Amino acid sequence: MRTPPDDLPTRAVPDGLRTFGIEPAEWDYLPVGFGDHHWSVRDAGGGGWFASVADLQHKPHCGADPRSALAGLRAAMDTAREVRDAGADFVVAPVRTQRGATAVPLGERYALSVFPDVPGETGEFGERLTDEDLQRVLKLLARLHTAAPPDSAPLSALEPDGLDRLTAVLREIGEPWQGGSYSDAAQQLVAEHAAAVGAAVRELRSRARELRSGRPAAVVTHGEPHRGNLIRTAAGFVLVDWDTVALAPPERDLAVVGGDPEVFGTYAATTGHTPDPGAIALYRLRWSLTDVVEFVDLFRAPHAATEDTAAALDGLRSTLLDLA
Repeated sequence: MRTPPDDLPTRAVPDGLRTFGIEPAEWDYLPVGFGDHHWSVRDAGGGGWFASVADLQHKPHCGADPRSALAGLRAAMDTAREVRDAGADFVVAPVRTQRGATAVPLGERYALSVFPDVPGETGEFGERLTDEDLQRVLKLLARLHTAAPPDSAPLSALEPDGLDRLTAVLREIGEPWQGGSYSDAAQQLVAEHAAAVGAAVRELRSRARELRSGRPAAVVTHGEPHRGNLIRTAAGFVLVDWDTVALAPPERDLAVVGGDPEVFGTYAATTGHTPDPGAIALYRLRWSLTDVVEFVDLFRAPHAATEDTAAALDGLRSTLLDLA
């Protein structure tokens, strides 16, 4: 996010860092990513850390309300930590507090997780991987998908949370939205593309029925292994941002990094799983529809005109154009 939350007390982050045994000397807000808030931290001994603050009111893949979202976030962070501890050195996992927590609440709305600072080259969402880098990432995902699932691992449903809510909005698309500054513009965008969104929902549900009938195996998946969540280090790529980790068919990840069947040869040989093109198509649709649900929820709720909501409106427009 481009700006820190205005309802988070100034001392909340440094006080939260101390619960992880980190005495902060410097903490600077980083205007990066979308959804969570991030700080670069230097401790009193000169060590570097990356602090991530989740907005539990807007974390639907973790839970529908702040209490359940905190539990879901902890399950995801615990999973990343356990997979890392089992030998997956490419997982940039959160550290634990002295009591073993991987996420601590900062009031009722926010939660803090802390990660070691990782030197390397960061990427951007939408950045295309070279053929060589794609194979490197697929080898990394093959290791993840063949890892033993921890007991803490959450389960990802084939349909995104809020899909019924979106279809209800489509049925009443002529009704004005009253949320805030960008409600009218967002409502108009959705109205213009309502047919495409409805068709995407029907296709996703049809593909989900087909996939369920085949009883696909569930593996540990990252959920969003795009270039923006990959850091190129001296030892190779590592994966960050694990709040979306969940048990799911492997195509949940493969749909993000590449979709042409010929690129998956080494992956299939390593894992014994030949990717299903139908499942990849499902997860591409799921990605877009998840974004639409979250944007619609945002613009139907109270909001102001900020850099972040302006960026969200652009994101809604781009996603709808992709679906169309």
